[in-house]
Amino acid sequence: MPVIIYHNPKCSKSRQTLELLGEKNITPTIIEYLINPPTVEKLKEILSQLGIAPRDLMRKKEDAYEELGLANPSLSDKDLIGFMIEHPILIERPIVVTNGKAALGRPPEQVLDIL
Repeated sequence: MPVIIYHNPKCSKSRQTLELLGEKNITPTIIEYLINPPTVEKLKEILSQLGIAPRDLMRKKEDAYEELGLANPSLSDKDLIGFMIEHPILIERPIVVTNGKAALGRPPEQVLDIL
């Protein structure tokens, strides 16, 4: 069962989730999504696997969220996905994907539900 983690090494929750996977003897494929952001199609797939709307995957405390006016309720899902692709810092992390399922590592133990 291949496991992928969308990881930001500067994020403590992301590091903790990666450590938890290691404790479970899981060596995931690590995608540093700030360097290699997902495509629109991949982000839509992840959102579907998470079962959440684009706004629910956004880091609302990031400066870019306010600067870009992303709290505007008239923005469509397509708009929000576009902003996340253009500004991947807006994507909540970490995200673990395996077996057609995905989980946010907030808290890190939450990813155990899909393993």
